[in-house]
Amino acid sequence: MAKEILAEQGIDLEVVEFSDYVQPNLVTESGEVDANYFQHTPYLDSFNEENGTHLVSVGAVHYEPFGIYPGKSDDLANIADGATIAVPNDTTNEARALQLLAAQGLITVRDGAGLTATVNDITDNPHNLQIKEIEAAQLPRTVQDVDFAVINGNYAMEAGFSVGKDALATEDASSEAAQTYANVLVVKEGRENDPAIQALYAALTGDKVKDYINSTYDGAVVPIF
Repeated sequence: MAKEILAEQGIDLEVVEFSDYVQPNLVTESGEVDANYFQHTPYLDSFNEENGTHLVSVGAVHYEPFGIYPGKSDDLANIADGATIAVPNDTTNEARALQLLAAQGLITVRDGAGLTATVNDITDNPHNLQIKEIEAAQLPRTVQDVDFAVINGNYAMEAGFSVGKDALATEDASSEAAQTYANVLVVKEGRENDPAIQALYAALTGDKVKDYINSTYDGAVVPIF
């Protein structure tokens, strides 16, 4: 879609696919490619720190929302006391899951815990919910054993869940998680304002791409522009 939009402006976009998260940044740093689009800002920052690279974000394009999925129960509004909710057991994903539960009013998370929140930061649990910590990739397989599960968008989609139809609630675009973990267009520092880069970012954040994302990914990928 972006390739077609840019072609109309006389810009030839060549898309190169990589199968890891290291090479795209290295070839962007070396100038072998002009930009990459696969990562969020926290990963970019840590990559720069660890590798001495000078890569920067041009801007955010999309995020992949966490969702609360039904297991043995499907009614969040009338959740049973003592209901079990499975969440990912790694730090970042668990925090996102807990913040999503908090956004639905099911629990209260300590102010300031943000995206480092753990079960120890739950300050109010009026329904005495039982939080089960499970490896993120395993959550779709265990959903039938719990009342609800909070699942990463990519694992939900891979397991055949429809984020748009099956999720009872998803992360809002204005949430801290969506804003922090949005995928960004990345270039080598100093190239942010190159006309071709700006044209690419404009194409990625235009109405045609927004409509394509919304019609193709069924809520698993959400524009953040």
